[in-house]
Amino acid sequence: MGMEEIKAIDIMNHPGEAGRKPPENPFEFEEFKIMTRTTFKTVFKGFVPPKEVMEQMAGFGGHRSTADLIRTMDQYGYDKLVISCTKMWSYYWHHKLIVDYSVDTVGQIVQEAKGRVIGGAGYNPFRIEDSLRDIERGVKEYGFKYVWFHPISFGLSPKDARCYPCYAKCNELGIPVGVQVGQSAEVLPSDVGHPMEMDAVAIDFPNLKINLSHTGWPWTDEWCSMLWRHPNVYGDISAYFPKALDERLIRFMDGGRGRDKVLFGTNGISLIRCIEEFRQMPLKDETKRMVLRENAIRFLGLED
Repeated sequence: MGMEEIKAIDIMNHPGEAGRKPPENPFEFEEFKIMTRTTFKTVFKGFVPPKEVMEQMAGFGGHRSTADLIRTMDQYGYDKLVISCTKMWSYYWHHKLIVDYSVDTVGQIVQEAKGRVIGGAGYNPFRIEDSLRDIERGVKEYGFKYVWFHPISFGLSPKDARCYPCYAKCNELGIPVGVQVGQSAEVLPSDVGHPMEMDAVAIDFPNLKINLSHTGWPWTDEWCSMLWRHPNVYGDISAYFPKALDERLIRFMDGGRGRDKVLFGTNGISLIRCIEEFRQMPLKDETKRMVLRENAIRFLGLED
């Protein structure tokens, strides 16, 4: 099978990819304004883009509809995308949710996509009971198969007691969970994003499959260690263009130790560029097959 015939699964994406804009423009908030001058200064040149410009920017505007998304998927060889109910809290400045997608918003995308989009619930550790009800409703009403959340934006370590109810609910429902690790592109507390913060969680929930999103950079070695040591821990390469991946991660992924644990994802920064760059990387064919597709099938329980 040629590389172009391997139908990719994007494990990490957001509702904006299917034309759902967040209730409020994130770039109205300080965390995202600062990001235009720092992490993404080569993209934004230090200026906060108006909403109309954002919607036209490759990699940030997403698609206008689910139908447009499916057309891109068909053209560039995607089988499925995971889209989750993204929630981000303003830790330093606004002290509220500044990104907050609902179960029904993602559920509608899932229904429109007719099997091409896998839904993921979100989690707000400051609203535990509401979040647990949403997770269960997403699974039972819309067939969600995943939960992804962003403990860093809440200023919490993923091993904080307020995150454990989420893991227990996922364990009960038999679905995997994903959390962002590494530093965040926004100005947020970095220490809680260290990959080793998930060490205790992986031990406490040995039957819960866990995805450590966004490569764990700058703690790349520690991220690799978590995937290597724990049978239930995976990690995705989303939020980075493949050509920019850390050399240590590439060796881990292609050398055999991490080949069956690394997941492909885009984080919505460009479906087209991410898949084209990954396919062009000088990796073993077996690595590309596992990372693009097979590992996600096993992680999400799609074997049947």
